[in-house]
Amino acid sequence: MTEHYQYETKKPSIVFYISAPIVAAFVIWGFLGPDSLENASNQGLAFTLDNFGWFYMLSTAFIIGFVLFLAISPFGKLKLGKPDEKPEYRFFTWIGMLFSAGIGVGFVFWGVAEPVLYFFDPHPDFAGSTEGELATAGLRYGVFHWALHPWAIFSLVALTLAYVQFRKDQPALISSAFQPILGDRAHGAFGKGIDTLAVLATSTGVATTFGLSALQISGGFSYLFDGIANNPSTQLTIIAIITVLFIFSAATGVNKGIRILSTINLTMAAVLLLFVVIAGPTLFIAQNFVTTIGGYLSNVVTMSLDLDPYGDGEWLGNYTIFFWAWHISWSPFMGIFIARISRGRTIREFVAGVLIVPSVLAALWFTTFGGTALSMILGGNDVIGDLVMEEEELALFATLGELPFAAVMSGLAIVLIIIFFITSADSASYVLGAMTSSGSLSPKLYIKIIWGFLIAGTASVLLLSGGLEGLQTASIVAALPFAVIMVVMIFSLLIMMSRDVKIDKIKKRKRERREVKKEVYGGMKENVFDDAFDDVRDDLKEDVRDEIYEEMKEEVKEEVYEQVKEEVYDDLKEEAYEEFKEKIYDDLREEFEEQLSDNEIDPDDKKK
Repeated sequence: MTEHYQYETKKPSIVFYISAPIVAAFVIWGFLGPDSLENASNQGLAFTLDNFGWFYMLSTAFIIGFVLFLAISPFGKLKLGKPDEKPEYRFFTWIGMLFSAGIGVGFVFWGVAEPVLYFFDPHPDFAGSTEGELATAGLRYGVFHWALHPWAIFSLVALTLAYVQFRKDQPALISSAFQPILGDRAHGAFGKGIDTLAVLATSTGVATTFGLSALQISGGFSYLFDGIANNPSTQLTIIAIITVLFIFSAATGVNKGIRILSTINLTMAAVLLLFVVIAGPTLFIAQNFVTTIGGYLSNVVTMSLDLDPYGDGEWLGNYTIFFWAWHISWSPFMGIFIARISRGRTIREFVAGVLIVPSVLAALWFTTFGGTALSMILGGNDVIGDLVMEEEELALFATLGELPFAAVMSGLAIVLIIIFFITSADSASYVLGAMTSSGSLSPKLYIKIIWGFLIAGTASVLLLSGGLEGLQTASIVAALPFAVIMVVMIFSLLIMMSRDVKIDKIKKRKRERREVKKEVYGGMKENVFDDAFDDVRDDLKEDVRDEIYEEMKEEVKEEVYEQVKEEVYDDLKEEAYEEFKEKIYDDLREEFEEQLSDNEIDPDDKKK
């Protein structure tokens, strides 16, 4: 693991002072008038499904295609950060944090419930089919709702936010992704409106997960202990206790609280999964895993675009569209959190880790737990089916109750859900704190605590006003505005990446030209330099030698002249004296020339 990055803490922004009161007002409304809230929610649900069900189905299919395109295209080489940055977390820790961020709650809650629900309440296309066909379809639709689609939704938001934060140095805000389209308005009132919608959608999606966790923990305790009732009072008590526990985790930050709990959680989930594989119908699970993967891959396009236009669409609204809406409303939270822990990875590596690996694990999880429950039902166990149809939150515990070490494994499952609940609350409060603190990836503790209490309150009123149906309704209605934002986000991301790919190509060509020049001209340059240096050195040697010769000649000439004049001036006449002087001069000159031509000039002589 590399050294952790440091992030600036900022004060809460105007988005906090707008969104927090709205959520608080929603909580107050739910406590004071739960029936009124339920009626309004049902009307909003009917309007959304009747008019925008097609949009949910089409947009999610489009998002999958876009994310896969990014991975195999030249965009896949781009890094979520600066070119020299490395991933902050090891791969195992990274994957664990992805699941513990909250989506693991969905795996645990629906792993048994969904395949069994679709066995007894099948998709309209499988009405009247044999039990084997119903079981196969139930597993396929369970995987369908938790494999590529949700993780593609999370990948799009996370990838976009990581790109604008760590490559473009923009705040960790949804509005930052729209700068290529909106320009400076992305940081103005329009951008604040986008961020507010994202916060409201996120708080609703997270509250749905809170509610599911409380339902399942309450169901687990009631199943194991006769004195505990599975009712709203127990569920609200669980939410209150978990909220207090999450504060301790939130105070330690991402690198300690969430990271440590995530690693523990992933290990416990792996132990539970292996236990069911070994203690359950192992061969049946293996066969279903292969069959479900094959059926899913061969039918995923048809399933993604099936709107049942000749039916009433009730099944799709209750299941598929609910899950798509829930994942979309959850995506701002998952997006910012995944972006925070994915810094330094390439887009191709990111997609493989966030899209492919979790999808395979989803298929393994649902075929293991759902397949085990279906095997028991096909073998004549009617208890599991009855429990699932009445109380979905009991499905996991009813299945574990039929396996060895039932009490121990059920206890482990409850602990697993509790830790998932804590990490979900911790992660959610962290992300909402960042979204309402001008994108700071180190929000103040009191902001995180406020959001923790608001989300807990939202989950509580949704449970009071409609139970599981209330949670589903809130997700579907609240996710619609953000679904539109996500579609526009795709085009904004394409604009940014296209520009950066062009810049990278220009830089690459310049770098290649420099390397070619170095290879082709590098040796030639050295040879030319050596030749030029030799020529200059030879010229300098000649110049210095001539200069020394002239100086020595003048000095010798004057010296000889003085000597001759003093010795023979008085004895010789003027003519004899001149001849004698020239003769001596010529002899000395020849001697010095021979000496200069026979000896190299010393470097010290050059300086002289």
